[in-house]
Amino acid sequence: MQNFLAQLSEGTEILMILSIILFAGFIMTRLTNTLNLPKVSGYILAGILIGPCCLDYIPEDIIGHMGFISDLALAFIAFGVGKFFKKEVLLRTGKKIIIITLFEALAAGILVTLFVKLIFGLEWEFSLLLGAIATATAPASTMMTINQYKAKGEFVDTLLQIVALDDVVCLLAFSIVSAIASGKAAGGASIDDIVFPLVYNLLAILLGFFCGYFLSRLLIPTRSKDNRLILVIAMLLGISGICAAVNISPLLSCMVFGAAYINLTEDKKLFRQINNFTPPIMSIFFIVSGMNLDLHALKTVGIIGISYFAVRIVGKYVGTYVSCLVTDTAPSIRNYMGLALIPQAGVAIGLAFLGQRMLPKETGSLMLAIILSSSVLYEMIGPVCAKLALVFSGCIPSEHLLKTDSETEEKHEKSEEIPEEKEIQKEADPTDYSAGEESFAEMVAEMNAGVDERDDDDIEKVIPVPAEKEKDKEKEKKKKKHRKMERKGA
Repeated sequence: MQNFLAQLSEGTEILMILSIILFAGFIMTRLTNTLNLPKVSGYILAGILIGPCCLDYIPEDIIGHMGFISDLALAFIAFGVGKFFKKEVLLRTGKKIIIITLFEALAAGILVTLFVKLIFGLEWEFSLLLGAIATATAPASTMMTINQYKAKGEFVDTLLQIVALDDVVCLLAFSIVSAIASGKAAGGASIDDIVFPLVYNLLAILLGFFCGYFLSRLLIPTRSKDNRLILVIAMLLGISGICAAVNISPLLSCMVFGAAYINLTEDKKLFRQINNFTPPIMSIFFIVSGMNLDLHALKTVGIIGISYFAVRIVGKYVGTYVSCLVTDTAPSIRNYMGLALIPQAGVAIGLAFLGQRMLPKETGSLMLAIILSSSVLYEMIGPVCAKLALVFSGCIPSEHLLKTDSETEEKHEKSEEIPEEKEIQKEADPTDYSAGEESFAEMVAEMNAGVDERDDDDIEKVIPVPAEKEKDKEKEKKKKKHRKMERKGA
């Protein structure tokens, strides 16, 4: 394949490589779907398959020049995380959720850091970065399981709020740790090496807030969909470029950008529009991650990788259990919440790429191998653990343990039928959320919906009530009126 690609012009070669990458990801996800595995696992496996370690379809020099994909993907991820910083949501979550999130995230990070440093004697830079990455949780697998079984209750509401805020804690921890690691990598002799990265991160936060305010003024109601998308992507690219110029992560700035915009405008449609735009970028990002995985490095990962995999799970569970005891949370949440916080994928992989750049080549490759290999395992066992947590906590009946996924989905298809009048009423005000039991779950589900699925300004949108039914209603009204007139005449 490489011989064929070498005969093409540079532009044609890049186009063919992108086509191969996307097709490989699509084909591999067909296989992982049949095995009930997350798509992320399929993308990573596709990257390994077509990468230098297996079929070697993609030239290594091209892979080396695709680092900007990770920056772009992380910018979109961080912007999406910012939407959960709505003032109403933060006030509704209360102190309990914040305490639980801080405990479970930081417990995992601190345990991993100390274990890697004290047991294996690795550098503090490596240990701190790996510990910061360990705080992240991937909400996709958990959301998939909740939606699949239509789970509801206090446990689900608490879980959704924790996974929404978990990545926020991770991004903040990584920003601080990366600033310290960058200073130590430069020699650590000068305090400027630590102070300047922290100052740059503070300025990046101000940049994100300014971009959110500026975008809220630019996106007037009459602005077209195309221009809305163009403007937000232009700003995300600009933030990423400015942050790269001063050698800091764009994650924090992009997250503040999203938070500022959602609080100033209450415009959730922009986030759904971004979600419709990003799937190919995320696919390429995960596949390139798989291509960067050095299978030979897995030999050196060995006990370190296994320890990271196990210690992080212990940290998540213990941190959740202790924090629930402190906050006097219900036993069902205290005992089983830790099981639902195991998955780790998108944010962790992106941060591993950033960490790789800050470390020497050998230790950077070791970190990337640990995170990529463990992410595949986490994403494989994560949905199973989340299902068990939902069953044991009473959010879904225990009979689902014995039923196949297809049988469960069939059962819920009948219960999903909503009267058309209620559906119309729901569509009329997509920003109306009550503070009831399912409010946060509904918000997360709507945030993740495609823009075309709930776009009230779409002139091509099909009216849910057919015209024939309207005519029938008018005829029925006329008949009733005629009957009343006859009775009066009689």
